[in-house]
Amino acid sequence: MKRHSVFIGSVIAMVFSLTVNAQCGDSVVGTWKLISNTTTTEKGEVNEAAFGQNPSGLLTYTADGRMMAIISDDGRKPLSIADRVAAPAEERAQAYSTFMAYAGRYAFSCDKVVHHIEVASLQNWVNTDQTRLVSLRGNRLFL
Repeated sequence: MKRHSVFIGSVIAMVFSLTVNAQCGDSVVGTWKLISNTTTTEKGEVNEAAFGQNPSGLLTYTADGRMMAIISDDGRKPLSIADRVAAPAEERAQAYSTFMAYAGRYAFSCDKVVHHIEVASLQNWVNTDQTRLVSLRGNRLFL
């Protein structure tokens, strides 16, 4: 499966944790840390390590309606030079394919959040809405 098909043709389940106890009525405001992820294709195939065994990620929701998501595969290698433009094309492609980020506004209801994307590492997502089913359990946010 190609990595981009994970986002286009699959259901992504991610679990984020927050240090405060958030309940449905309390909202999703805060910065959540990625602790696990799975993907399920339209055929029902499950991948429990779509971003590697130990991915990193942060998901921030602000009280004024802004959000930002950043996810990095585990095992990423640094570029051979610290210049994202001058580094070899193969290294840049690997770096791009193992990292995603987007930000914009959001609308939250008790069972879903809609991300209204304004800027993204995948330009195709700009000016689109990404809807996520949500459940809050203790200090965990399930998307």
